[in-house]
Amino acid sequence: MTRTELSRTVDAPIGVVFSTVADISNFSEAVPHIEHVEFLSEARTGVGARFRETRLMGSRRATTELEVTEYVQDERVRFVSDQGGTVWDTTFTVEPGPDGRGTRLHMVMEARPYKLVARLATPLMKRMVAKAIAADLDAVQAYAEQQSDRCSEVPLP
Repeated sequence: MTRTELSRTVDAPIGVVFSTVADISNFSEAVPHIEHVEFLSEARTGVGARFRETRLMGSRRATTELEVTEYVQDERVRFVSDQGGTVWDTTFTVEPGPDGRGTRLHMVMEARPYKLVARLATPLMKRMVAKAIAADLDAVQAYAEQQSDRCSEVPLP
């Protein structure tokens, strides 16, 4: 098993950050290398939501089916995928940021290979996967901060 953990402090409310990572429509809008999302269930968010995501990884397209297996509003969301002989288990958590400012977004991805080729390849891919996840989190941070700025610009009646 390999485990990758990354965090960001986002200058946006918890609800905005959570919605950005937990709602695949928002996540795919935030992350520029996600090219297409196809929903495989009627549910679009929450436990049981299933979708197929196609993203550009380097010069290649990769398509992955994911399912939301845990969902606690404004706290955590968990996505699981079984791809290429590996179970990819990713959890995003949100909590108040340092000194009560903004939101701390934390992501943990565990890769549990169960096929021989995957057992050999997964540790070798760890650096590439961490780099891709860091780019995703940077994109999520920028998107959530932009959404938060838009909300604060709306005049009150």
